[in-house]
Order: sequence, then structure tokens, then C-alpha cells
Amino acid sequence: MQLVLISPQISVDSEIEKVIALFELGLEVFHIRKPNYSKDKLIRYIEKIPAQYHNRIMVHSHPGLALKFNLRGIHLTSATRKMRFKMWKIKFFVKRKKPDLKVSTSFHKLSDLDAFNPLYNYVFLSPVFDSISKKDYQSGFNEFSLKKALDRTKYNVFALGGVNVSNISKAKEFGFKGGALLGGIWTEKDPVETLIQSLNVCKELTK
Repeated sequence: MQLVLISPQISVDSEIEKVIALFELGLEVFHIRKPNYSKDKLIRYIEKIPAQYHNRIMVHSHPGLALKFNLRGIHLTSATRKMRFKMWKIKFFVKRKKPDLKVSTSFHKLSDLDAFNPLYNYVFLSPVFDSISKKDYQSGFNEFSLKKALDRTKYNVFALGGVNVSNISKAKEFGFKGGALLGGIWTEKDPVETLIQSLNVCKELTK
């Protein structure tokens, strides 16, 4: 059971310092999701993170930065997947220049898990639990259908939406390979301590 952390869409106090502290504590994958950031602003954000951690970063926009900073990879939104030229550019330009580039995307329907695309190293499925950061974004799946879909899919599926330290074990029980933390970290009074607790839960689950 692996955990990834997604950045808050709207910046929080001392965000970069907290991200660096989380990397130091063992955070393996950090998704930078800042849809309102220009390319230059995203560059400045990445530059504040020590280069030794760049290979743990996934970007949700401006995929060319994965090459510029030698990042771990890129996350493709549903909107990007519909843009044929942009998808071609990613597959045959970015991916060719960096063959080990990781690629992820997000799904919101169980049927999306049936049409396997080997381009994606893992996918997010949401909302699995009631969202913490979006109060009107409630769980969209029943347990039986969810377990069946996860059992038959070829994807490595990570739970997204309402994932926190108290339900990580439930996500594993459903059949998820990992969990994506967002509101379950950034809405907490001490995000660093909460991530430590979450990582410890995952360690216990893999014993």
C-alpha cells in the first residue's frame, strides 16, 4: 500500500517548507496540482524544492517541466486526454526523451478501469470516500461493485477522495494498491505529523 500526496490547490502557510519536511520523512511521491499556476509560477515553486527530491515529483500541468527538472513524471487530466495533439506530444516527445517517465491519470467511473492503457503506471479513482476538502463531493461507489472492479482491472489503482489516516486500511481492503492524500493532510492542524501517522499505517499494512 503506497501513499502519494497531492498539493493543495490553494497555497497554505509555509507550504514549501512542509513539503520538504514531508520528503525528509519518507514521502515517496508528491503531485503538484496547481491548475491556476502559470508555467513561470510553477517553475518557481519547483525551484524552491531541493533538487534531490525532484525525482519524487509529478506535475499536473506544463508537462515539459518534467524534462527541465528531471521530475518523476506527469499526471494527465481528463481534459488533456481529450486533446489529441497534446497527447501525441507527450507520448512521442516527452516520453521518448525520458523513457522512465511515470504517467498517471484520474478516473471517475468504474467502467474506465476496464479499458486498459499501458501508458499509465497508476490511476486515481475518485471519489472513494466522502471528500474532506470538497464538502459536496461524496463517495460515488458501492462496496460490492468497487471490489469487483478493482479485482478485475489491470491498472494499479489509487484511492482518491476523502482518504485519511483512519480509512487507509479500508482502501486496502477494497483492493486499492495505494491512496492519494489531499484534504486528509492539508486540512489538519499539523500536516507533517498526520503524514507520519499515515505512513506508519501503511507500513503496518504491508507487514
